[in-house]
Amino acid sequence: DSAQARGLSERCIYWAHEGPPLLPTGYNSNLQIVQAPQNFVVIPEMMPVARVVPLDGRPKVGSAVRAYRGDWRGRWEGDTMVIETTNYSEKTAWRGASENLKVTERFTLVNRDTIRHQFTVGDASTWTRPWSGEYLMTRIEGPLFEYACHEGNYGIVNILSGARRAQGQPGQPGSR
Repeated sequence: DSAQARGLSERCIYWAHEGPPLLPTGYNSNLQIVQAPQNFVVIPEMMPVARVVPLDGRPKVGSAVRAYRGDWRGRWEGDTMVIETTNYSEKTAWRGASENLKVTERFTLVNRDTIRHQFTVGDASTWTRPWSGEYLMTRIEGPLFEYACHEGNYGIVNILSGARRAQGQPGQPGSR
């Protein structure tokens, strides 16, 4: 393997839980949600990449530009924030999906301390029909603590060296 062949999460580039859709992790599942007049911002505690969702009706960037986290746009439907995400990179492969993945998320404030997060995932290239899920999020009093993913970034030299040593490749420590 080369560094480029290692998984995106191992290289601290993208973790599937960070979304869209957002999924709870085993720990550090907290979010910071900020609303401004033209944007809705979601920042997960684990792998804190801010998702700044435009609300101004601007068009998507088009299918020629694809990103690991897709291209998202939001709108209000009553008291529910609806975010649609498309234009994923083929490298994302979220749960086996292709670049044709489309995710629709709904964030609804149930009461002062609870948000219902619903999502629908569709990709005709991967699944026979769209599928959905939902969970409740409970308000916490901060602060959130930054999760610094670095194991794969700083450890990749040792990861690959150890693998080559175990394989006994010529010119590497431990070769036969």
